[in-house]
Amino acid sequence: MTEPSAPAPPPGGAPPRRRGRRSGGADTRAGLLAAARAEFAERGFDGATVRRIAERAGVDPAMVNHWFGGKEKLFLSALDLPVDPGTVRELVLTGPGDGVGERIVRGFLTVWDTGGGTAMAALLRSVAGHDVAARMLREFVVGAILRPVTGRWSPDRPDERGALVASQLIGLGMMRYVVRLEPLASASREEVVATVAPTVQRYLTGNLGSTKPEV
Repeated sequence: MTEPSAPAPPPGGAPPRRRGRRSGGADTRAGLLAAARAEFAERGFDGATVRRIAERAGVDPAMVNHWFGGKEKLFLSALDLPVDPGTVRELVLTGPGDGVGERIVRGFLTVWDTGGGTAMAALLRSVAGHDVAARMLREFVVGAILRPVTGRWSPDRPDERGALVASQLIGLGMMRYVVRLEPLASASREEVVATVAPTVQRYLTGNLGSTKPEV
């Protein structure tokens, strides 16, 4: 019996396309970013896992740590966020519950003001026109930052409280850095903290009122 002939090389002498998992080359990073955007959009920040993202990209899960250092850093790269969740979360969770609203507002403003707020403005402009990016941003703010806060200090209705704080923060970013509404746009960081923090504190730990409809 004759041996089967080897497959003919592709035109131009290019090597045949390799099947199976990608190598650890530069295309791996792009594949992981594309897979991460899809997974975060479909499953949210908490639901997406490193294993599923790696499977979707066709690489070993170790490549996530190799290229990005973990899920949070991959998320930051996928959405190009100017906010490091670990830094903000550590700042917010360190201290008493009655000052958490002030720490949240000051922490976000400190990061956003870096570079004159241009990174924050670019992010908000992008999410305003892209549903996937907007869903990812919501998941990031609520899942990576606010859920640990509401889990520690909110007495009830944690999801509602987290959503209210997220609306306050994202709205603040939009008005201050994109619309540049005065006098908010030119106000000092401490002026904004003094004005906005009490509202954020009430959303997190105060009385939100009854959710039952009046009879």
